[in-house]
Amino acid sequence: MRGLLTLIVVLAIALVVGDRVGVVLAQNEIGRKVAAEYNLARQPSVSIRGIPFLTQAVSGKYHDIDIRVGDWSGQGISVHDLDVTLTDVSAPLSDVIHNRTSNLVAATASATALVPYDTVRGYAPSGVESITNGSDGLHVSGTFKVEGIPVPATVVVTVAPTDDGIKVTPVSVQARAGGPTLSLSALRQALTFTVPLQRLPLGARLTAIQPSADGLEVTAVAHDVHFSDLPAAS
Repeated sequence: MRGLLTLIVVLAIALVVGDRVGVVLAQNEIGRKVAAEYNLARQPSVSIRGIPFLTQAVSGKYHDIDIRVGDWSGQGISVHDLDVTLTDVSAPLSDVIHNRTSNLVAATASATALVPYDTVRGYAPSGVESITNGSDGLHVSGTFKVEGIPVPATVVVTVAPTDDGIKVTPVSVQARAGGPTLSLSALRQALTFTVPLQRLPLGARLTAIQPSADGLEVTAVAHDVHFSDLPAAS
């Protein structure tokens, strides 16, 4: 009986060790693939959620895979804190065994990232001096020409995802103390601009934008993602 118990314990340990080794190998391969496809300076951290891993591997179905990229540049724009979550992932067991990701397919890829305000300001019209988040919305401050006369003012703007990128649109304007009254219509055309960030890695297109203290927190989503046909960043 003691020998049987010892054998059971040894087998249990072997299964646990095998499970952890398998998940590490798979995570490394996914990270390597993403790093190579997007020319990342370092390999992203990958976490395949769910225990045991081998059970998921046998079924070829994984509920969640998290990919932490960090800094990323694409479409001429650099973002921070890029995280991607793949959900309802399918991968044949033979591919997992041989560390291949070519046939990996995710039903959904959800990405989040931070676009710094310095980056946003780089696409703003001349005269914009600062972009900050206020209690009443996103503030664009600077000196703007109205009928050829430079006028210092702060403009509250909205941000929204479009096919061309992040669109910034003025919604109200406040002249600085002692300055002349400004017409919103006079500034709307001059201060409406677009930050040309249309998507994040894995083809995820922007779906939501939220101003924060340090920049614009963007969310992007892609569906039916095939690792064999990853869209490279341009």
